[in-house]
Amino acid sequence: MKDIARRAGVSESAVSFALNDRPGVSQATRERVRRVAEEVGWRPSTAARALSGEGAATIGLVLARPARMLGVESFFLQLISGVQQVLAERRLGLLFQVVDEVTAECAMYRHWWAEHRVDGVLLVDPRSRDPRPGVLASLGLPAVAIGGTDSGERLSAVAADDAGAMARIVAHLYELGHRDIVHVAGLPGLAHTERRIASLRAEAERRGLSRVRSLTTDYSDTEGAEVTRRLLAEERPPTAVVYDNDVMAAAGVAAAAERGLSVPGDLSLVSWEDSVLCRMVHPWLTALARDPVAFGRTAAQELTRLLDGCAARTVRVPLPELLVRESTAAPRA
Repeated sequence: MKDIARRAGVSESAVSFALNDRPGVSQATRERVRRVAEEVGWRPSTAARALSGEGAATIGLVLARPARMLGVESFFLQLISGVQQVLAERRLGLLFQVVDEVTAECAMYRHWWAEHRVDGVLLVDPRSRDPRPGVLASLGLPAVAIGGTDSGERLSAVAADDAGAMARIVAHLYELGHRDIVHVAGLPGLAHTERRIASLRAEAERRGLSRVRSLTTDYSDTEGAEVTRRLLAEERPPTAVVYDNDVMAAAGVAAAAERGLSVPGDLSLVSWEDSVLCRMVHPWLTALARDPVAFGRTAAQELTRLLDGCAARTVRVPLPELLVRESTAAPRA
């Protein structure tokens, strides 16, 4: 601070006001101080800010999934890209950790809180009977649940309409004439997996469809292909399959080709996630046009609102459009 004050020709208190964005100096002085600080390579000390009660200037995100899944699903990479766009504007860092299960995730939150490592957290993969909102509430850590939460805790959330999206997919397949539909879902126990399964069941009951079901997987291409092979080996295989991500849907195309089946002639396929991969396989995959980057931006913006002292709330993202491409058609008579 002394070096910056000397170079800028101002007092040390003026430097403090300028760098901490506090009133007490003119805009011209603030800009001059920041320019000098940039020239000398000054950066705020995270440890010092935490000790002074100004916060760690860092946001935490813990992913309780196998680390190998990060290389499989593009959704999380795009989500984090959107988060980082907002954090960069606020000069906030992102502390990212991968753990094996939810108990370890809760322990990580307690560890971060005790060491003042983060100012708030982004909660991903909300679960049924989720213990994490209660832990975060007890610690007083601001948090935003990405994907919504059914917890009784007062928690900010960015919620997606999984039920509405599934209804849109089923309506498309039903109008084409499909009555045997299988949903190849993601991990069991995740709130969005259960919402999609429940919506499929409700749509089937409403339309009088008896041959509709969901099968859970780990989201990988390996399990996506294996489940598809088992379905196609059944005495009466389904005429349409809905996959919870693009990787499994692409694997489904390959599994159908192995048996000499045509997509969509023999089997219609739908991906819950649209991506470049959906336009690299043949035929191109019908998919939901979700925007993971915008999802991440919205979640980060909601967390910065909490850090600014605003009240918790739930923000709903728009219902995704179903992009109808070549992988869905009427079933054979």
